[in-house]
Amino acid sequence: GAHYGYSLLWMLPLVALALVIVQEMSARLGVVTGKGLADLIRESLGVRTTAIILGVLVFVNLTNTISEFAGVAASMEIFGISKFISVPVAALAVWLLIVRGSYKSVERVFLVASGIYLAYVASGILARPPWGQVASAAVSPSFHFDAGYVTIFVTVIGTTIAPWMQFYQQSAIVDKGLKAADYAYERLDVIVGSLFAVFIAAFITISCAATLYAHGLRIETAKDAALALRPLAGSYAATLFALGLLNASVFSAAILPLSTAYTVAEAFGWESGVSRRWSEAPVFFGIYTTLIVLGAAVVLLPLKSLVQTMMVSQTLNGMLLPVILITMLKLINDRQRMGAYVNGRVFNILAWITVVALIVLTAVLIVATLFPGALPGA
Repeated sequence: GAHYGYSLLWMLPLVALALVIVQEMSARLGVVTGKGLADLIRESLGVRTTAIILGVLVFVNLTNTISEFAGVAASMEIFGISKFISVPVAALAVWLLIVRGSYKSVERVFLVASGIYLAYVASGILARPPWGQVASAAVSPSFHFDAGYVTIFVTVIGTTIAPWMQFYQQSAIVDKGLKAADYAYERLDVIVGSLFAVFIAAFITISCAATLYAHGLRIETAKDAALALRPLAGSYAATLFALGLLNASVFSAAILPLSTAYTVAEAFGWESGVSRRWSEAPVFFGIYTTLIVLGAAVVLLPLKSLVQTMMVSQTLNGMLLPVILITMLKLINDRQRMGAYVNGRVFNILAWITVVALIVLTAVLIVATLFPGALPGA
């Protein structure tokens, strides 16, 4: 929003459709097979290929965890609280939540955290955007073949339809003990959750476009966005945006390491689950703890801006996603494994269109990265 105004809003309904398709397949795989995605990938592709996928995924998730703790630091610095206080407190809080909590208690906390995302909606409304222009941009596709636009385009997809989500959702379904009989409920949950996520993304874009882009302000971080909103949209909008950033950062700082722990433990057949004790699942909790400690520690080091690291991480998300989706399509169309729950013809067509579109975008991004002058505006 800060860089391209409302011009990316048109893609969000398409992202919502793609997100529903991908998350629904993940949920269906979980309830029908009773296994996590990492477990199924190991069975289908073998240990070596699984290890390569996991290596990339762990790196991306660690980098994302670092960026989330950076978000905690940035949001609290807006309120005058040092990162040397906010980051350790946040790290300890999310560690205790998972290590000492049960699955039900963790789920309740995550549900409340999801509700706090509405702060972004309030911030967007307080920014007083030109709603006619917003509506027009949402239904008027536009695409620019310049390096910056393509990078942000793929990054938006990489953050909204991230590989870790597919692993986490399926693992959570297995951890809850859901079966095929629960499929209708889980499908509704996926649809509502996906639409809510894109709804929030739209208001973040609107908030920044109505203020920062409209006034020609360039920003480097979400903290810059919150601070810049204060004189443009008022202190309430800036505070709500900062609270939204804090909530999103703490939420993701818990769920990214958790997803990683689930994924690695499942792939190699180790015990996993939030409701288990440390003695029952030492590797699971060890991985979770390691990512929390590393993520928080890096942010406390005297490093320069992590913006480039965050962009590389999110771009890798976009590049890894087609590999995960193709594997999921192979698994979910296996009638011996899925029975009557295989994809229908229309669903398969939509799924493959999504995968092909992501592959094309990723190829363009690689060209833009390796050959900076290949695209206009680079």
